[in-house]
Amino acid sequence: MPVNALFSFLMKKRLQQIELFRDNPHEAQLEVFHRLIQAARYTEWGRHHHYGDIRTPDEYRQHVPLQDYGGVKPWVDRMRQGEQNLLWPTDIRWFAKSSGTTNAKSKFIPVSREALEECHYKGGKDLLALHFAMRPQSQLYKGMSMVVGGSSATEPLRNDAYTGDLSAIIIRNLPLWVEVRRTPVIETALMENWEEKVERMARETMREDVRSIAGVPSWTLVVLRRVLELAGKNNILEVWPGLELFMHGGVSFRPYKEQYRKLIPSPGINYLESYNASEGFFGITDVEGADDLLLMLDYGIFFEFIPVKELHREQPPTKFLHEVEAGQEYALVISTNGGLWRYMPGDTVRFTSTKPYRIQVSGRTRSFINAFGEELIVENADRGIEAACAATGAVVSDYTAGPIYMDDQARGGHEWVIEFEVEPDSLEQFIAVMDNTMRALNSDYDAKRSTDTVLKPPIVHAVPRGVFSHWMKQRGKLGGQNKVPRLCNDRSVLEQMLQSIPV
Repeated sequence: MPVNALFSFLMKKRLQQIELFRDNPHEAQLEVFHRLIQAARYTEWGRHHHYGDIRTPDEYRQHVPLQDYGGVKPWVDRMRQGEQNLLWPTDIRWFAKSSGTTNAKSKFIPVSREALEECHYKGGKDLLALHFAMRPQSQLYKGMSMVVGGSSATEPLRNDAYTGDLSAIIIRNLPLWVEVRRTPVIETALMENWEEKVERMARETMREDVRSIAGVPSWTLVVLRRVLELAGKNNILEVWPGLELFMHGGVSFRPYKEQYRKLIPSPGINYLESYNASEGFFGITDVEGADDLLLMLDYGIFFEFIPVKELHREQPPTKFLHEVEAGQEYALVISTNGGLWRYMPGDTVRFTSTKPYRIQVSGRTRSFINAFGEELIVENADRGIEAACAATGAVVSDYTAGPIYMDDQARGGHEWVIEFEVEPDSLEQFIAVMDNTMRALNSDYDAKRSTDTVLKPPIVHAVPRGVFSHWMKQRGKLGGQNKVPRLCNDRSVLEQMLQSIPV
C-alpha cells in the first residue's frame, strides 16, 4: 500500500473514535475522570486529597479546591528539582515554559509522557484526520510539513530534564512517522535566536515540497515573507504548489486572515484552527469554514466550567459538561494527565452548541478592559478590527489596547496602538466601524459609549511596521509561541508600547 494511502487509512480509523465521543460526550468524560483519579490515587497529591475515596465527579468537585498556577507552583518547583510521584505517577521530565502574555512571569507546566502521547500528539493527528475527512483526495503525506515552533533550553537543575516552548518539547519527542516528514531540521527548529532562525528556516524549507504548515499565525507570516523574498516569487503557491493545509492556533486568526489570503491566493487551502496550550489540547475545527471548535473529550482531560459572572468568588461554583448552556461564557477548569488538578489556565470559552459540544475561545480571564463596567473582551476587539479592515481595505499586523482613566477634566476611554500592514483608506472610518461593531456585540460597552457620557470614542495610534516586533525583542519574547497582550485592564503594556513609537 502506498505511504499516502496507508496514512489516509489510519486517519479514517481515528475519525470513527472521534465520532464515538461526539455521540457519547458524557460517557467519554466520565471515563476520563475515573482514569485520572485511579492513576493519581497514590501520588502525594492524590493521598493528600483522598483520591482513593472519591467515586464521583461531584465528590471530586466538593473535596478538591480550584487552583491557578500560584497553587501548583510549589509542587512544580519540587518536580523541577527532581522529586517524582507528586502530582502524577509517571516521571515528569519536561516542563513547558508557558508564554502566556508577554508581561507575565513565566509558568513551567509539567508535561508527562501520557500528556504528550494521549493529548498533544493525539491533537496533532486529529488535525490531520479531520483534514482528510474534509479532503478525501488529500496528497498531504506525499510532501513535507513545515512546523514553526519555539526554542528549547536545557534545564540547568537536572541532566535528564529540560524546559522550552511546548512546540519545542513536542518537536524533540516526535514519533518517527512524523519526524521523517517534518521540515526544517531539528537543529534549526529549536534555535533560540529568532531572527537567525527565520533566515535558516526560510532557506531550508523553500527547497522542500511543503504540503502543510503548522504555527502561530503572526510568527508564521514572518517566515513566509522571508521565503518569498529569497525565492523571488509573488506568492507562496509559486514556491509550494502542493500546499493544502495551514494548521494554526495560539492567537485569533481574524486579524491575519486577509494577509494569508494574499500570500496564499487559493480557495483550496484548508485553514484548520486548534485550541491548544501548554496545559493541554482542547479543541479543533471539525467543519470546514466554521468559526467554532469541537471540544475534544478523549485526550485525558476532564473539563469543568465556571460561569464568568461567578469568577469574583474565592471558590466559584463550576459546571460539568452536561450542565453548560449554549451561548453562555465560561472560564475553563481542567484536570489533566499531566498532573494539573482543577486548574484554571485563564481562558474563557463560549459554547456555540451542546450537540455536539462546540466552543469559541472568547478571551482570557485577565485579558479584557473593564475599567468602567464595559467588560470588553478580546473576541469583541478581534471582530471589531475584522469589520473595520473589511470596510476600509486595511490589514492589521498587531494591536493592543488599555483604558484612559477618568479625571476631573475628562471622560474615560480606550486607547489603542495598532500596527497596520496596509493602512486604512480612512483612519476615522476604521475607528468608527471598529467602535460600532464592538457596540453591537457588547451591550455593556454600548451602554457606556451611549451619548459618550462615560466612554469617549476610541483613540487609535497607527504605528509603523516593526514597532511590535521591536517591543517583543526588547523583552526577549521574539518568535515562537509568544503573544502580544491584546487587551489590558491597566496601562502598563500600553505605556511601554507608546514609548516604543518612533518620534
